[in-house]
This record gives sequence, structure tokens and C-alpha cells, in this order.
Amino acid sequence: MSTSTARQQGTGFKAVLVLQAIIVVYTFSGVFGKLATDGHAFMSGPFILYVFLDIAVLGVYALLWQQALKRFELHVAYANRAMATVWGLIWAYLVFGEAITVMNIVGTALILAGTALVNSDAE
Repeated sequence: MSTSTARQQGTGFKAVLVLQAIIVVYTFSGVFGKLATDGHAFMSGPFILYVFLDIAVLGVYALLWQQALKRFELHVAYANRAMATVWGLIWAYLVFGEAITVMNIVGTALILAGTALVNSDAE
């Protein structure tokens, strides 16, 4: 079995959910980065904690992403990374209480549609 065939076998619904979980891990880096600077003095205890968590999340993500690249075609993996924008929008609303605009929703719908198209082509 070729490498391409082996990778394509890993693109079912369950595999795509695993890829999304990896991307969610990545988006927590942005959350911790914003928390570090959100009202905390530079080099204060909370600032250092959030920066440490940010770096730890990026380390875990790097290891998980390398495994994802083994399992998925490169174009599928990178197309799914666009979902980080969607997850970022969700965290902005849930964690920071930021407003979601109509344009945010339109952009999110386009990202979801594009990601779904790439994922359906890979199966």
C-alpha cells in the first residue's frame, strides 16, 4: 500500500474529528496569549502562568500536528487548519464575551463550507 493510500484511509469522520481536536488544542494558545496580556502586568504571576501555558500548548500541538501530517494528505490537514478561525471566534465569544457580527457568521460559513468540500473530496 502506498503512502498516499494509507493517508487517505485515515480521513473518515472519526479521523476528521481527531484532526479538529488537534486544531482546538492549537487555538488554546491564542486564548492563553490573550489572557496573559488581558489586565496583567508584564512578568506578574498570572502573566508568567499564561505565557507558560501558551508555550506548553504549542509544544503539545507541535507533537500532535506531526502525527496528523502522517495520517492525512497535506492539503486536507492544512484546509482543516482554517477551522482555527472558527474556534477562535467561539473562544472570543465564550471566554472574552466579544460580540459576533453578521460578517463573522458569513466568514465562518464560508470556512465551514470550504473545509467540508476538501474533507469530502479526500474520502
